[in-house]
Amino acid sequence: MTTNRVTQDDDPETFVKREQDWRNGAIVYQVLVDRFAPSAQLDAKRALYPPPKVLRDWSETPKPGAYLPEARLNSQELDFWGGDFASLRSRLDYVQQLGANVLYLNPIHLAYTNHKYDALDFMKISPEFGNRDDFLRLVIDVHARDMKLVLDGVFNHMGRNAPIFQDALENPTSPWRDWFAIGPQFAGGARAWTGFQNLPELNLENPAVRAYLYENPDSVVRSYLRDGADGWRLDTAFELGPDYLRDLTDAAHLEKPGSLVVGEIVNYPGKWLESIDAVMNFNLRKIVLGLASGEISPSLAGRMLDRLVSDSGIEPLLKSWVVIDNHDIPRIASQIPGDALRRLVQALQFTLPGAPNIYYGSEVGMTGGNDPENRGPMRWDLVHDDNPELAWIKKLIALRKQHRALRIGNFRLLASERLLAFERYTDRALETIVVLVNPADTAVTEQVLIANEFLMDDTPLIDLLAPADFPAVCTVQAAFITVAMPPETILILTPRERSLGGYSRYKRVR
Repeated sequence: MTTNRVTQDDDPETFVKREQDWRNGAIVYQVLVDRFAPSAQLDAKRALYPPPKVLRDWSETPKPGAYLPEARLNSQELDFWGGDFASLRSRLDYVQQLGANVLYLNPIHLAYTNHKYDALDFMKISPEFGNRDDFLRLVIDVHARDMKLVLDGVFNHMGRNAPIFQDALENPTSPWRDWFAIGPQFAGGARAWTGFQNLPELNLENPAVRAYLYENPDSVVRSYLRDGADGWRLDTAFELGPDYLRDLTDAAHLEKPGSLVVGEIVNYPGKWLESIDAVMNFNLRKIVLGLASGEISPSLAGRMLDRLVSDSGIEPLLKSWVVIDNHDIPRIASQIPGDALRRLVQALQFTLPGAPNIYYGSEVGMTGGNDPENRGPMRWDLVHDDNPELAWIKKLIALRKQHRALRIGNFRLLASERLLAFERYTDRALETIVVLVNPADTAVTEQVLIANEFLMDDTPLIDLLAPADFPAVCTVQAAFITVAMPPETILILTPRERSLGGYSRYKRVR
């Protein structure tokens, strides 16, 4: 597999190819199936939640539990809200109307807990959600809305209750014995992910394990892609190692050319992007949140972003997910209670290179701290037209859809000191987007150099976040602009050609 790290290119054909690839600049909507939409078949499903599992009312919020020594997990992992594929399908119109074009599901395979990161059998669907036929119906409904479906692959480990693990643990001659690392040197008798006894690690060095997971035509990765999934998000991907990640990605592309493999890689992305299509960009998240909190200065944040793009390459970064919150992270409304800074962070999520990842409910202002509080059932009562949080996210999504540079444009740092300033640009000068951020609690006035040769002198720049009839914020003068920014604000600027009686300064430039 050849490296996919490339330098930025302004050839028109480059941008045409990027536009043709659904993975670039997508808007991803993340769903925990159990928590997204209440099931209409709850009474018929109650037997699927036997004690010590608990089926909660949709109005209840998750609470921290207690450790259960025999089960080797926390009781909060056994609290369910009953969502399923049928209820998810009934709300797909909402996801589509929001503007998302990728639906990402947390694990759906057969598992014991509510989060499903403890697989019992990767090839089977957890019955609380439905069966394989129900999955196929979901695929059809997603694709009918011109959306893609990405599944969660948890291939570093399985669950302690998995029959193959129990057999391997108890029987020294088990055919599954070498699928795991078993021995007295391990607490609990087997090597477990980060020491969690309910999550025994798979031995990827065993060829049979790799064949089962992704190499064979009927493997987990390939069979779900063949059934209609469009990609995989890989849990704790950096622990799979670059070689196996490269092999898995090649197998996915062999089965479905153009499919997406995005990894939960908390490390610096860099060379990992030689083994995988994209990452969940936690490095970018740290830069953005550090900027908002004042822990990272605007000029330092700019240098960090510039280095990230240079080391990673723009092509895989366009496919990488820009994550601010998810099932492992407190919701953004709890992380950043102040409206101004929260909206600044969300605007950066939608203007920096990548695919914004919207965690279900965060778009309507749901709150929630650490797990399990951040995994509450979807607040459908907050979905209404006068919800300012929802209106803001819809505005940011609309900007992405309307402006090509935000979806597939290159990234260029602008010269500034007290502002974070960068440019998203394509092969067409008038598509340029200039983003200026003042995270400080004081106003800033600054001259900024825009090193874009074809952004013509005397071109006004308008703010896309302002009303349509709002006057230009500034005018390009010899490649400089002067801006006065109030505290905790962001400007998303784009050029608007002057009306000069049919004359155009752009007549001989793209």
